[in-house]
Amino acid sequence: MALRMAREHLEEMIAHARETFPMECCGLLAGRDGQVIRVYRGYNVDQSPYTYRLDDRQLLQFLREMDREGLEVVGIYHSHTSSEATPSRTDVARAFYPEAVYVIISLQQPDSPRVRGFRIVDGSVSEEDVIVQ
Repeated sequence: MALRMAREHLEEMIAHARETFPMECCGLLAGRDGQVIRVYRGYNVDQSPYTYRLDDRQLLQFLREMDREGLEVVGIYHSHTSSEATPSRTDVARAFYPEAVYVIISLQQPDSPRVRGFRIVDGSVSEEDVIVQ
């Protein structure tokens, strides 16, 4: 299933990636039925240009807010600061939400970021469309 979002959601993720550069950014995409309703900017506790891990307390806070608002995790996003928008081995190994689309923002060419989505289930990766409405 494709992930659908408004242009402002895409712009929010790209802005987050640029603001945290040269470190990777990360966050959650909340919504329903594959439609993004809200972007949750996360804090990358790895503070690394190569990996990301969302702060556990922040994750719990985001999930509680989503539950109160009747939303679910429809996507998880992060940036790649110097590589393509494809999942790394670490990305695949740390993919614990098979129902989510993993969105990667590549800043390999900072003036023209590339955004792609993937479904990662039990180590198997398949590309998903990210539709900006």
